[in-house]
Amino acid sequence: MDLGGQIRKRRQALGLSQDELAARVYATRQSVSNWENGRTCPDIQSLLLLAEVFSASLDDLVKGDIAEMKKQIDEQEKTAFRRDSNIYTALFIAMIVTCVPLALLWRWWGLAAWSVLAAVAFAWSLRVERWKKKFDIQTYKEIVAFTEGQTLTEIEKAREAGKRPYQKALLAAGSGLLGLVLSLAILWLWKRYIL
Repeated sequence: MDLGGQIRKRRQALGLSQDELAARVYATRQSVSNWENGRTCPDIQSLLLLAEVFSASLDDLVKGDIAEMKKQIDEQEKTAFRRDSNIYTALFIAMIVTCVPLALLWRWWGLAAWSVLAAVAFAWSLRVERWKKKFDIQTYKEIVAFTEGQTLTEIEKAREAGKRPYQKALLAAGSGLLGLVLSLAILWLWKRYIL
């Protein structure tokens, strides 16, 4: 339950009007109305007085809000992770697809433009890696579960943690191979069409 709902529920349980509660916490009736309707939140002094009037702890009074805020923050972080992952994927695909055409079209300027694109993609990859480290997700299964709002069981987590070293090695080898193929393709096209 939200804080405004907690205030309203507890005020009504005590049989107090908004005016009577306002007098007890040294606020105006309008302030109490704004708190209850979620337009504003009470300051810390008012929260302490409200907790005293309701014979409740601050934790009990705002617990619903803390859970709601945590849920909103988690959802915002998941949304940001998804957005950054999608941007990185698009940049990575663009980097692979545009390398040769840019070199053939604009020669050195094309390679310079491609280098800028590669630098931006690298920066986004670092951003995605920070998210992955923050949420302790590395394997594909962990990432999918996280973006769907699910969690893995302890056994699944242990299995996925065991896969991480192998997946990192395969990812490094695959990236190196892709880089080698791209470099050879550029070199071949460069010699054939540009020089």
